[in-house]
Amino acid sequence: MTRILDPTVERGLLGELEPVVAANIDRHLSVARDWNPHDYVPWSEGRNFAFLGGEDWAPEQSRLTPVAKAAMIVNLLTEDNLPSYHRVIATAFGRDAAWRTWLDRWTAEENRHAVAMRDYLTVTRGVDPVDLERRRMRLMSAGIEDGPQGLLENLAYVSFQELATRVSHRNAGRETGCPIGDQLMARIAADENLHMVFYRNLVEAALELAPEAMMCAIRDVVLSFEMPGAGQPDFLRYSAIIANAGIYDLRLHHDAVIMPVLRYWKVFDRTDLAPAAEQAREQLAEFLREVDVAAERFVTRRAERNARRERSRS
Repeated sequence: MTRILDPTVERGLLGELEPVVAANIDRHLSVARDWNPHDYVPWSEGRNFAFLGGEDWAPEQSRLTPVAKAAMIVNLLTEDNLPSYHRVIATAFGRDAAWRTWLDRWTAEENRHAVAMRDYLTVTRGVDPVDLERRRMRLMSAGIEDGPQGLLENLAYVSFQELATRVSHRNAGRETGCPIGDQLMARIAADENLHMVFYRNLVEAALELAPEAMMCAIRDVVLSFEMPGAGQPDFLRYSAIIANAGIYDLRLHHDAVIMPVLRYWKVFDRTDLAPAAEQAREQLAEFLREVDVAAERFVTRRAERNARRERSRS
């Protein structure tokens, strides 16, 4: 498992990485695009609910397919849990100098995502707002109990997690079948990609400063990775729906999330690793071979199920 850094060593590493954080904040601000959540909401479609004399939500009001509903609910609730993410990252990164500047900027950008998605779904009556609010309360009241530990595991985790949410958001937008919903989710996905680049660059620097501990952290995160919304109600059922629709599945997780980031870090090309780091890399490689086999099996079975479904309809 990950080598837990001595607190003094971790503080020293935070200091060594601080110039990298500062440089990447400047890079981020130079390419990030400010946007307004209200611009992506078709307000003319909105109307009052029964509390204000209108009509409460009914299933027939939604234009979303069951798959799109599941994807949008999971993605929105994932964004809703921002206070827990902020707490975890603030604990791992600290609140000093450039680390604090980044944490506050990242939190502000992430907050727009839930605002825009909820307004879009409420105005278009895409999902039941009462059910959505109950789910939000349950998830946020529970917070996050377990997760990455320490600086290096958190850096590795958010590198993969931001890319995973980018993929999930982008594909969920397409699934809505709505040009506005698609545009909104593409905008959010673009933010997530920039966040991934920021964290990915920090891990790249950490691999030079603490290669053994960073490689072990990467291994542990990949082997135990869960999407940040895993604690929400019905997550397993909704995840199966999302995977069967190809919005986010094991094949995408392997090909579009884990492997691109590992290639960027040149994880399997490094020749300067100590024995413990080399062992971690071998364990990572073996695990990824297993994931690749499982992903191929899942894709094949999904294709067979879809073929049987089509034959039964004809």
